[in-house]
Amino acid sequence: MPSSPIELHEIDVPGFLKVLDECKGNVFLVTREGDHINLKSKLSQLVGLTKLIEGGKIAEAFIICENPEDESKLFRFNLFGEKGKSPK
Repeated sequence: MPSSPIELHEIDVPGFLKVLDECKGNVFLVTREGDHINLKSKLSQLVGLTKLIEGGKIAEAFIICENPEDESKLFRFNLFGEKGKSPK
């Protein structure tokens, strides 16, 4: 069951894409129009993120994760950036 949306602001795009690659389940970008774009697909990443990028950072976005572990991982990244990633 999908989680509640996580609001993203001022996200470092390359770092965000690295964290997405580590996610186990589907992660959806939710647009203001209500579209759900699956960010596990590289093509969808290009299409979805190019609409939201301003000056090299994501200006505003919402994501929904199917996997609770992915939600925690992306929430930590959103809050702390690269420093918030769990050590391997």
